Amino acid sequence: MTKTLTAFALVVLSAGGAAAQERISIVGSSTVFPFSTTVAEHFGKATDFATPVVESTGSGGGLRLFCAGVGSDTPDITNASRRIKASEVANCAENGVTEITEVKIGYDGIVIANSIEAPQFELSLRDIFLALAANVPDGNGGSMENPYTLWSEVNPDLPAINIEVMGPPPTSGTRDAFAELAMEGGCKTFDWIAALKNSDKSAYKTLCHTLREDGAYIEAGENDNLIVQKLVANPDALGIFGYSFLEQNADVVQGLLINGVAPEFEAISTGDYPVSRSLFFYVKNAHVGEVPGIAEYIAEFTNEDTWGEYGYLAEKGLIPMSDDEMAQFATDAANLTPLSLNQ
Repeated sequence: MTKTLTAFALVVLSAGGAAAQERISIVGSSTVFPFSTTVAEHFGKATDFATPVVESTGSGGGLRLFCAGVGSDTPDITNASRRIKASEVANCAENGVTEITEVKIGYDGIVIANSIEAPQFELSLRDIFLALAANVPDGNGGSMENPYTLWSEVNPDLPAINIEVMGPPPTSGTRDAFAELAMEGGCKTFDWIAALKNSDKSAYKTLCHTLREDGAYIEAGENDNLIVQKLVANPDALGIFGYSFLEQNADVVQGLLINGVAPEFEAISTGDYPVSRSLFFYVKNAHVGEVPGIAEYIAEFTNEDTWGEYGYLAEKGLIPMSDDEMAQFATDAANLTPLSLNQ
């Protein structure tokens, strides 16, 4: 044994000489889960390494597990459907996770969908905010508890059906991105609320990001497939999930237009679709070289044949990055370039 032990090895020895981890452990985003699982299966078949174990815990839940420390009882990689927060980086550092490599894998659109048996209608970002916010403008320069029960009360051009939207819980990166892109996007169309951002940022965020809890918005857990099943059973309900799930279930659900734009591949890749976001995974650098196959798994994921325009992940619904972005993130991944939130 060498005189200098890695942090990973020290943790394993302190646990009583536990056997070294032989299989890559991946946690995190339910949106990234199908992409990560596909890569893991390809990796397991194409190499001599064991197929990685991938768990869907939500972005927030995955980052908590990832940042809990270094060693065989913690994940090697975590998937995220939003960028890691400064507070999460700080939590990692406090627990000894000091070097993290960020790998952006592509783009995704957050879809609001319903059953193909129901009418396909159009929502504006303002409609979404007014339907789902806990508090909405009262018409007198203040706010009130959301009184709307029907979509037609939000906008007379919308159908007179109950507002019933199934979506992700607070631990989900999809929920975070939906709050920032859709809810806040509609919230700030009111001039007095937009001005509030400069005078009281905390009040602004609370008003724009807080979803109602009176039954109109229903937390459906991290399983997006379950939302799809419930939409099939209830044609009046709407559901929120990633574009890839729309692609995979296009025979039973359809995406609604948002601000006149349909959730389609090209519109998401160009940013024309208003609820688009970046997808990531994060690598615990201290585990590379200690857990067999991490570097090789990263190389598989960042291969043109995997995440490129004609790669096998595009067939699963991943929206590829530009060639320049792919080249940059592939280089950073191969070199395990430490994360900098200033970039």
